[in-house]
Amino acid sequence: MAKARMGRWEYTEQELDRMFDEATIRGKLATTVEPQAKSVHFDPATNRIVVDLKNGATFIFPCQFVQGLSGASAQDIAGVKLGPRGASLHWEKMDLDFSIVGLMSGVFGNRAWMKSLVRAGGSGKREPVVAAGTHAGSPSSRDLKRTSKRAKSSRAGTQRP
Repeated sequence: MAKARMGRWEYTEQELDRMFDEATIRGKLATTVEPQAKSVHFDPATNRIVVDLKNGATFIFPCQFVQGLSGASAQDIAGVKLGPRGASLHWEKMDLDFSIVGLMSGVFGNRAWMKSLVRAGGSGKREPVVAAGTHAGSPSSRDLKRTSKRAKSSRAGTQRP
């Protein structure tokens, strides 16, 4: 049986075939549930990127929120292209890539960039997402578990009529 070596890992042909099949299924699922862009353009009058989604919705965001675009020229920003399946935006000249899901979740750059947006007041009414599924300043899962345990223990000490 042939084996393929990838870095320090070694895989059999069956393992590679299984991983390929699983990745294909995940990719097909992603195309049905994740937002995908149909078109994208830069609006120089408002300094915003306009993304038309395949579901008919439109997503618009200001360029100054995006790490790498805030100081870029209008010509460079206008060079935006859609990535494969419309799942991302790409700026070739600036070597920038952002996922549509990430941008729609409020992820406009790395953690340091996101913190600078909060300090600058660019967060609107809620703080931007720092990492997928985690809002800056939101309780951690550990905090939520602690709160849940406290609630259970306080209920256990009370008698119901």
